[in-house]
Parts: sequence; C-alpha cells; structure tokens
Amino acid sequence: MASKSKVKSARKGAGRKATTRSTPKKAAKRVAKTKAKKPARRQAAPRAAAAQMSVTPYLVVSNGEHAIEFYKKAFGAVEQYRMPAPDGRLMHASLTINGSTVMLSDEFPEHGGNRGPDMVGSTTVSIHLHVPSADKAFERAVAAGATVIMPLADMFWGDRFGKLRDPFGHEWSIAHHVRDVPPAEIAAAAKKAFPS
Repeated sequence: MASKSKVKSARKGAGRKATTRSTPKKAAKRVAKTKAKKPARRQAAPRAAAAQMSVTPYLVVSNGEHAIEFYKKAFGAVEQYRMPAPDGRLMHASLTINGSTVMLSDEFPEHGGNRGPDMVGSTTVSIHLHVPSADKAFERAVAAGATVIMPLADMFWGDRFGKLRDPFGHEWSIAHHVRDVPPAEIAAAAKKAFPS
C-alpha cells in the first residue's frame, strides 16, 4: 500500500500537470488551431437584405418579354422572377447577369412617365460588364442582336473595352483586364486621347 506522503505528492503532481495544460496561453493556442482547421461558416444574408445592400440597375424596356430573351442570349442572364401586370405587360422581372441582379419592367408612362430609351431616343446610363473574355462576350451579344457603338480595343487604362446598344436602347460596356498601368502613365495617355 502506498504511503500517505506518496499519494499526496502524486495528487499534487497531477494537479500541477492539469494546471499547466489549462493555462490561458495554451487554451488560446488550441482555440486558434481549431479555428484554423475549421473556419467559421459565414451565413449568407437573406436575398432581400442582400439586394438592399447593393446598387441594382432597373431597366425600363419597350417589350419586357423580348428583353428577357435577349439578355439570356446576349449576356447569359438567368431569370429569377417575373410579375405580369393584369393587362399583360411586365410589371417587374429580376435577372442575374454575371453574378449581379438586374431588374426590369415594361413601360408604364401612365405611372410616373417611365419610358425605355428606345422610345425617348437616348440614354445617359451605361451598364458595365467585367468578364473573363471581352471578345467572346462581345461576339455573343452582337450575335444576339446588339449594335456596336464602340468596337473592342485595348485601352490606355489597361482594359480591353468596347460598347454596345441593346435592341431596347440601353448601352452596355464590356471589358476584361489586360495589364496594370501606373496612374502617371494613364494620366499621360488620357491627355493624348482627350487633348484640350
């Protein structure tokens, strides 16, 4: 049978080991290792909240149904939602293009005077698509019925860039990044491109 002093010293030793193992520094290291192995999963924001935290283009078009089909063919749009009005016009639709939401509706001039740019005759807004290959995206949009406003070219700011007009009067720019250009070089090239 072990003596009382040996039992006491064994208990003290066990107590010391337990205390050493659970020091705040070591516990923090264990937590850090656990977090490194299993990163905390980020919860996605609800769709409505996510939409409210971004800038979303809302296009007015002369024929919503045809516009949706065009955007599918030209830009690979995915239709998310469609709400027809009682008279058959498109009251609202939501699409995803290149990972972003684009909303649209038919013209309702009797409610706020909204008309599409093809009816008004001009637009002051351009929608920009940044893509892996501007050449492929441009070619696809033109094949679907878009009109070239500005042919694709390598621009002084480092992008391959061009502009199109869709059949409903909206302008789209398409680009992919070619090279990083220092700000001083961009400024010098801009002076040459836009002499005063």
